[in-house]
Amino acid sequence: MYEDYITTQDEAICHLFLHCCFKDGNFTQEEVNTVASRFVDLQIHKDLNFKEELVHYKSYKETMDDENEYLQYLLKLINPVQNLALYSYCIELCLSDQQLTTEEDGLLSRIAGRLDISNEDKNIINKLITQRKAVEIEKIF
Repeated sequence: MYEDYITTQDEAICHLFLHCCFKDGNFTQEEVNTVASRFVDLQIHKDLNFKEELVHYKSYKETMDDENEYLQYLLKLINPVQNLALYSYCIELCLSDQQLTTEEDGLLSRIAGRLDISNEDKNIINKLITQRKAVEIEKIF
């Protein structure tokens, strides 16, 4: 299944980001733009083809049995040193369509748990990213 497609750190980051975007069952143009932007920011675009990774993700997404096992696999490959930064990217991607669904909130909680992020840190990061999104949309501080 996904183990056949995800074997490197960059692939794991890509698929985690895609999973964050697809968690609400929707993949909007804004989310596509945000993920593509993150690919460039993190230099992942040099080694991976976004369209191919999207096809791979879609090929196993519906048959994924255990999301916790999936997250554990991805995070083991990513082996993050900056866990708060990775978590903040996940929040940003979940909010890139200007809404946070119950499913996305649950996913973010599971990711935070796997990254050993305290509730206090989680809440601060959530507020920070939410306020930054509001500033981007409303254009006021």
